[in-house]
Amino acid sequence: MAVRAVVIEADGGSRGNPGPAGYGAVVRDPETGEVLAERSESIGTATNNVAEYRGLIAGLEAAAELGAAEVEARMDSKLVVEQMCGRWQIKHPGLRPLAAQAAGLVSRFAAVRFTWVPRERNRHADVLANAAMDAAASGAAPAAAAAEAREATVVRATGTDPATTPASWEPRPTEEATRLILVRHGETERTVQKRYSGRGDVPLTGRGRAQARATAARVAALAPSVAAVVSSPLSRCTATAEAVAAQVGNPPVRTDDDLIECDFGVWEGHTFAEVREGWAAELDAWLASTRVAPPRGESFVTVAERTGRAVDRLRSAYPGETVVVVSHVSPIKLVLRDALAAGDAFLHRLYLDTAGISVLDLYPDGGVAVRSVNDTSHLADV
Repeated sequence: MAVRAVVIEADGGSRGNPGPAGYGAVVRDPETGEVLAERSESIGTATNNVAEYRGLIAGLEAAAELGAAEVEARMDSKLVVEQMCGRWQIKHPGLRPLAAQAAGLVSRFAAVRFTWVPRERNRHADVLANAAMDAAASGAAPAAAAAEAREATVVRATGTDPATTPASWEPRPTEEATRLILVRHGETERTVQKRYSGRGDVPLTGRGRAQARATAARVAALAPSVAAVVSSPLSRCTATAEAVAAQVGNPPVRTDDDLIECDFGVWEGHTFAEVREGWAAELDAWLASTRVAPPRGESFVTVAERTGRAVDRLRSAYPGETVVVVSHVSPIKLVLRDALAAGDAFLHRLYLDTAGISVLDLYPDGGVAVRSVNDTSHLADV
């Protein structure tokens, strides 16, 4: 029976890059999450990127066999997602034929969307791929991969895995993590008035500057050594970041456009009540879906894509080091949502204070540990 829309989760990897390689792909019903198809195969000796493309191709082939018209392909490979979206060039000649094959399959559907997801939200495909890699290394067939992947889906839902989680419920680190100290900027007039404050460059208030100084002292106490301070380019963030940098050895404050606040479009400067009065239908649609943008604004899906890029760059550039990231409420919420593998409702239930601190550890193997969220203990006397 043909289905209208499906979600593909695909992954691949190798033991050695290049080394014994394999891929996994899962096709799901987007409404129920039901697994409609699985693909897993050992592909001999290959690189991670080749295996990831093979996983995508297998998922697209399975979706086509099911008669799907619309596809969302989710992968934790930033390279494959960006190349298939046309934003990154395909420089490696060995990947070009695979990208062309994937593009040919894409043309068979009415619509295909590519989405990057953190590895922990791609667990089922990851387990299939790892079983295929194990089989490639041993010469055996990955017969148990589907059963292991179904077990991994239960683990993802319950949050417990007796094979890998110690009794303390902490993830077992295998290497030093990159620690991100996430700081929301200090108070502005718009935060006091509870107005949407996106791309407008609103300065800190006097209290906001005092909050920045208190936050700087707290960060210095949390992190004896800071490799970098990275900030949104808006002045409420750079002022907060400069206060922090002055307390942690004066590393230069570097700005990253991907950390800027969501563009709230025509809602900029308005209160929630004013938006409800003037754009009721648009507000309801926005609250119901992260894919919907405010009029002439930006969706949370788009914000999540760019904050994901920023986090990936920091993980790669500062392995095993501590980085202070000064940003806004929406980007920080989205980073925490992905780190906690939470749903979109998390975005409307989590409150982040001005100058609040959250701490996140990113391990080289893809593991994530959220150490604290919205710490405001340093603001008691501000």
